[in-house]
Amino acid sequence: MKQLSGIARSVQVFFRQLSGVPKTEASPVKRKTLGVALGGGFARGMVHIGVLKVLEEAQIPIAAVSGTSSGAIMAAGYCSGLSATQMAEIGRRLRFKDFARWTLEPGGFCSNDRLGAFITRTLPCKDFTEMRTPLVVVATELLSGKPAIFREGPICEAVRASCAYPGMFTPVSHNGLLYVDGMLSYEVPTTPLKEMGIDCVLGVHLQSKWNPAKAPGHFFDVIGQCFAIAQTRMSLQWEKDADLLLHPNVDDFAFDDFDRGAELIAIGEASMRAALPQLKRVLGIAEAMEVPVKVKDLPAAVTQTVRPSEAGTVA
Repeated sequence: MKQLSGIARSVQVFFRQLSGVPKTEASPVKRKTLGVALGGGFARGMVHIGVLKVLEEAQIPIAAVSGTSSGAIMAAGYCSGLSATQMAEIGRRLRFKDFARWTLEPGGFCSNDRLGAFITRTLPCKDFTEMRTPLVVVATELLSGKPAIFREGPICEAVRASCAYPGMFTPVSHNGLLYVDGMLSYEVPTTPLKEMGIDCVLGVHLQSKWNPAKAPGHFFDVIGQCFAIAQTRMSLQWEKDADLLLHPNVDDFAFDDFDRGAELIAIGEASMRAALPQLKRVLGIAEAMEVPVKVKDLPAAVTQTVRPSEAGTVA
């Protein structure tokens, strides 16, 4: 009996000691950071508004946004604090004359000095240091041909430099250097975001013919189509740096189709919604069942192929 009583006391002591051992809590899983890289495309750049709108609705935080050419305008607006809805309202009223002025200067047929006034008038923030979301604007140094990565200084000059399309717009002079369009450096500026340490980069590529279904009608058409051809051969590095890549179908839109802004925004929305489950998987936000995207379920202008590539991208 004494032996049993001793065993019982030993068991009690064991469990008291066991209950006093502190529990180790599992460390929280760190969510991957998301960067969004917006490519150029003149009026077609309004597709980006739809992409950003869907990300807002899904409450997916964006750590940084980069932009090239018209993508730089959209990136600056978003990072400055404008909502996608506000940007859509501005985009619907935007016309070519709002940022371009004909000129007789030898460097181009147009000046984009009006774009600087538009940026200053429209954006809540005027300098990179004021941005509510980190912003990267990409241009190209004209003389050296090197990429120009803007992360500080006045927003309007950086965006103007990024949008100085060669042959159409005169080069932009800033801090003693001449700059032209960022599409010559990164058609979709994914690489600068990776260099910042962003975990997951979503790229939006607006590849299309300059003016589809007809022969070039003037000088701008010839330049634009030549650049479109060249850009298909310049995609190696920036594509590798995209973890997810959208290719919204904008083939039916001309470079100056600003009056079709609502259609372009809708294409961006549908494109992003189709890729949202895969983006969530890449970010580790939630387990999402893969739902096949059927071509017949999307409007004709929105049709895109969703496929994984070597870099985990979607095209």
